[in-house]
Amino acid sequence: MRFERKIGFYEKYVKRLLDIICSLLFIIVFCWLYAIIAVIVRVKMGSPVLFKQPRPGIIKNGKETIFDMYKFRSMTDKRDENGELLPDADRLPAFGRLLRSTSLDELPEVFCILKGEMSVIGPRPQLVRDMVFMSDEQRMRHTAKPGLTGLAQVKGRNAVTWEEKLNWDLKYIEKVSFLGDVKILFETVAVVFKRSGITDGENATALDYGDALLKTGKVSKSQYDVLQAQARNLIEGHNKK
Repeated sequence: MRFERKIGFYEKYVKRLLDIICSLLFIIVFCWLYAIIAVIVRVKMGSPVLFKQPRPGIIKNGKETIFDMYKFRSMTDKRDENGELLPDADRLPAFGRLLRSTSLDELPEVFCILKGEMSVIGPRPQLVRDMVFMSDEQRMRHTAKPGLTGLAQVKGRNAVTWEEKLNWDLKYIEKVSFLGDVKILFETVAVVFKRSGITDGENATALDYGDALLKTGKVSKSQYDVLQAQARNLIEGHNKK
């Protein structure tokens, strides 16, 4: 499949300029907030203060680019007697839950916007191990730059199914517009204040797409293992660059 779609004037020429202006203003105005959160994270959870993770970005030359997305750390590194990481629920302290529920853990992503790897509005950058389970149609979401927030986030965030989430992303790229982005931005503020849709209602953190597909029997265990190995190879290749 050729990952191509019509890109309008706003998305092609205006959106990036607005991203630069908004990200710069935000960093300057809220530099004090970054400093306060960084100190509290360091005191409560140790170092590193920032959590780095490879994420799929916009498609170039027929495939997704991979970039390092940064967040404030919200989970500890607690391990069992065998040295294995404990489940997410056991590594997510009260302050980490607060960061996530208020979306304050997402603030370092503003620097990714300034660098041009992300946009203020766009499909949320999912995990590489989520991407490999997406169909070609679903991966069309990657023809737009990933966003700090997006249509799927204001329509339910992690409280909706993966299929619904990805369909909202596809709906967004049908017509990327200035007024549409402004509407999503204001709706995001309302969602953050409500602190809704943080998880899927069953788990401390939302299930990965592959895990959700395996749980519902939509992929076999052998398919799951092959695609997870593909994701690991993509990440290893990115880390070697």
